[in-house]
Amino acid sequence: MLKIYPVVIEFVGTLRPLLAQIERRDRDLGRQLRRAASSVALNLGEGMYSRGELRTARYHTALGSMRESLSCLEVAQAFGYVRTLDESLLAQVNRIIGTLVRLVEGHHK
Repeated sequence: MLKIYPVVIEFVGTLRPLLAQIERRDRDLGRQLRRAASSVALNLGEGMYSRGELRTARYHTALGSMRESLSCLEVAQAFGYVRTLDESLLAQVNRIIGTLVRLVEGHHK
């Protein structure tokens, strides 16, 4: 198992209170965030047990979904649905994105 996978699962769990806040104000944005965050974990999990091009595709999808998750959080903040995004949450997001970028780039070589 990749070391980043438990970090992704922790990230998903961390979103629970934020999702509740966002969904109270914007159900669609909350659903989008829920789907994107779930997609990160699901594609990463699938990619860990795939080979070749399929593995790279799953990691690339996980990266796109992680960036989408971050965008959802930033939009929620811009609309005032959440006050500020916790620095530890942003550090976790950046760690996940950085790792996924390295995984995608490493499989393109």
